[in-house]
Amino acid sequence: MSNGDIFVGEVIGTAILILFGAGVCAAVTLRHSKARASGWIVIAFGWGFGVLAGAYTAAPLSGGQLNPAVTIGIAVDTGKWGKVWVYLLGQIAGAMLGAVLAYLVYLAQFQANVRTEGTTDGTAGEPVPTLGVFSTIPEIRNPVANLVTEIIATVALVLPVLAFGLTKGLGESGITVLIVSLLVVGIGLSLGGPTGYAINPARDLGPRLVHTFLPIPNKGSSDWGYAWIPVAGPLIGGALAGLVYNAAF
Repeated sequence: MSNGDIFVGEVIGTAILILFGAGVCAAVTLRHSKARASGWIVIAFGWGFGVLAGAYTAAPLSGGQLNPAVTIGIAVDTGKWGKVWVYLLGQIAGAMLGAVLAYLVYLAQFQANVRTEGTTDGTAGEPVPTLGVFSTIPEIRNPVANLVTEIIATVALVLPVLAFGLTKGLGESGITVLIVSLLVVGIGLSLGGPTGYAINPARDLGPRLVHTFLPIPNKGSSDWGYAWIPVAGPLIGGALAGLVYNAAF
């Protein structure tokens, strides 16, 4: 695969992933959305379907990695680092593009970003925080615990992804991406409670950058003090998964 194909594939695939993922978060979170308050299971499946659509779309061009943690895990296992930078640039750019697209889909809801309940005269009340549409926020802010959660959850993603390559027939059948998508749903349901399961540095960093610069009314903080955890944790987890896979398999 050429550098150009890899970059374009990762941009398109990651943009689709974030469009679905940020889109489902917006649908569940924002006022005046028909899916508002539909819950964590809806979010987990929305992200899983985003992986499904994005990875299948990108696969012919780049292999559909869509995640720096996966890219690092593969590089650690294989020792091939030459194209890692191309994958990472495409993933970050695609994540930012996907976040902008999700913002445009829910533009009217973002512009109506106010709460009205609790007021007797119908006037606007406290603004709805919007960072959770774009990036992860820990339920309990504990840097050590949050980092450990992201590392473990990312190992739980990348190690199976690497092992799927050893399962005879999966690649030929074309269902590997479907299985990975279900894996992402499972991680969300089982391990996503503490931090919102970034498990992908591009998925968190790109949309956080977009949140910082978008003209969203009453958007609140982009929380850059926390932003290193959903980047460092998945990168460490991806590298650990590559080491374990290389040693055990």
